Amino acid sequence: MDRIRAESSQQLVDMSAGKPSSAAVLGVRVDCVIMGQALNHCAQLLDTAGHHQVVTLNPEFVMHAQQDTQFRELVREASLVVPDGSGIVWALRRQGNADVERVTGIDLMLQLCALAARRQVAIFLLGAAPGVAAQTAAVLQQQYPKLIVAGTAVGAPDAVQAPALCAQIRDSGAGLLFVAFGCPAQDFWIQQHQRESGACLAMGVGGSFDYISGKVARAPRRMQQMNLEWFYRLLRQPWRWRRQRVLISYLWRVLREH
Repeated sequence: MDRIRAESSQQLVDMSAGKPSSAAVLGVRVDCVIMGQALNHCAQLLDTAGHHQVVTLNPEFVMHAQQDTQFRELVREASLVVPDGSGIVWALRRQGNADVERVTGIDLMLQLCALAARRQVAIFLLGAAPGVAAQTAAVLQQQYPKLIVAGTAVGAPDAVQAPALCAQIRDSGAGLLFVAFGCPAQDFWIQQHQRESGACLAMGVGGSFDYISGKVARAPRRMQQMNLEWFYRLLRQPWRWRRQRVLISYLWRVLREH
């Protein structure tokens, strides 16, 4: 269970000022938060009427947004955009935003599950390969015995399946929805279907189910702390080198524009 233990910095903190301050990295909005602030704001959103979307922004997302104006607008309108990536934190600090840290999607998801267990807010896990969401639910319920998992589903991010999936989520009574379709499909699915699903708070979590379930090993804690999680993934999944090439363009553009 070491991979899902909570760090001392990932605690609910006082943030009575309300919504976090925002900045922009290559024209893409991101909120200047640490984990405790992100978690606190999510707690406030759960207490607020409506449907709220959380986006976990990393350099790949930023570069995708350079070509996809709809995605850039989605990020701009999200209820919370956390800096998920050391490259995002680096860019923010270059702008003078010192009070910011990497808030990964998987770590925020785990903290939200702990919060949901305390508040008895039911969660729903959508996406990943067959069986993975169910195994993720089992691991989470072992870690957080009071957690209510209202349901899991594989599904796909297409319009044909959306009505049935939304009905399943809505009928489950889940207030917190995690979607693992990969970016940007998961984020567009939430934007288009969250209201119909009935979930108060929804977040795209990419490959988090794979890591939590144990299907894929996460980087050792020391490598995470050294911001080398990307390197560990590259060693374990060499095909990722094609995706890593975008980081070179990202670094160059940040150095030139910020």
